[in-house]
Amino acid sequence: MNYWDTDIISSLNGLELKTFLNKKQIIRCLYRLGIMSSSDISTILNISAPKSNAYIQELIDEGYIEFKGKGDSIGGRKPSTYGLKKNSVYVIGIDLGRKFLRIAIFNEEMEKVNDLQLPAVSFTDRKNLVNTVYENTKQQIQNTKISLDNIIGIGINMPGLIDSDNGINYTYLYEETSPLSLAFEKIFKRPVFIENDTKARTLAEMRFGAAKGHENALVLQVDWGLGLGMILNGKLYKGNSGFAGEFGHMPINPAGELCNCGKIGCIETMASGQALVSLAQVSLERNPNSKLYAKYLANQNQLMPSEIIETALEGDQLSITLINTVGEALGQGIAYLIQILNPEIVVLGGVMAQAGDYLILPIEQTLYKYCLPKLREDSKIVISPLGNDIGMIGSAVVVLERILENN
Repeated sequence: MNYWDTDIISSLNGLELKTFLNKKQIIRCLYRLGIMSSSDISTILNISAPKSNAYIQELIDEGYIEFKGKGDSIGGRKPSTYGLKKNSVYVIGIDLGRKFLRIAIFNEEMEKVNDLQLPAVSFTDRKNLVNTVYENTKQQIQNTKISLDNIIGIGINMPGLIDSDNGINYTYLYEETSPLSLAFEKIFKRPVFIENDTKARTLAEMRFGAAKGHENALVLQVDWGLGLGMILNGKLYKGNSGFAGEFGHMPINPAGELCNCGKIGCIETMASGQALVSLAQVSLERNPNSKLYAKYLANQNQLMPSEIIETALEGDQLSITLINTVGEALGQGIAYLIQILNPEIVVLGGVMAQAGDYLILPIEQTLYKYCLPKLREDSKIVISPLGNDIGMIGSAVVVLERILENN
């Protein structure tokens, strides 16, 4: 039985639906709380002991849970305990960016089973995007020989103003009468959850990355654009409408460049991968001896941030200077954030984070100039340890929180 197939759920009623929901709840409890006895499950679900035992046996037969041994006695016989069977459920995490598409399958222990990276998918054709994501995901499922019945949901992160509760992206692929998540659910026939890219990455950092164990942390995603995720008092902060964190679109230079959002001088135009490329294009004609110049010509006058970072790590002085300029602008913005939010830690992720100390050093130098000493000293600047997997991990965490962890 598949407990997450939207068609099955809608076809049940009465006793069948009650049994279905109770068994689904047992799976959720075992995920959230770990190994449990039948008595524990009976108490939590407020069902009789015989019912609990019957449901457990059915879930064992279906391959979702297994006997985990005898538990501690509380005066009588030692109770039998049960837990999720390894590789009994899977989630799919999809990282949908403006320059890439990444897909990964994770088991219930958040171990990555496999992944796939593809070039960017156009954000202008909704039907084509949905079909492309679906076909490539389906191929990954077939490659791993995983049963569709064991896939509990799909998480997708992408840029834009996203209402994650209702599955709407107001920036990209918006249709007033049809949430984007519903378009995916119709073809996947599974629950699909859409989240803003930086917020999903912030969840990944909070659960598995540098922000784990910190009550107040900021996660800056410095990719082609610039995004901010906030962990305040141990929880992901979304704001009143779910749109909090549009840090990249704060104008700080009235005489600056036109931003994609339509405003002038947003910090994203000065402190992002796109800003790094723009600086390089202006500087290269004056620096033909730079290692970067050869890459520039080889790519027909087109560059990616990763190529500039690569030459910087090889010691190219122009590339180092360009990253330093972006780091100074980013440091100025981070100074404002630190003084407003007083975080314990600021985590840098995205392609720009690959620059490591070449990015951190100018940020820290700028903080000395713009940030109050005590606040600066209380905030540590670190690089995310999760690398390119962070977006896929974040999307998978969104699924687990929405399906397995929330009541």
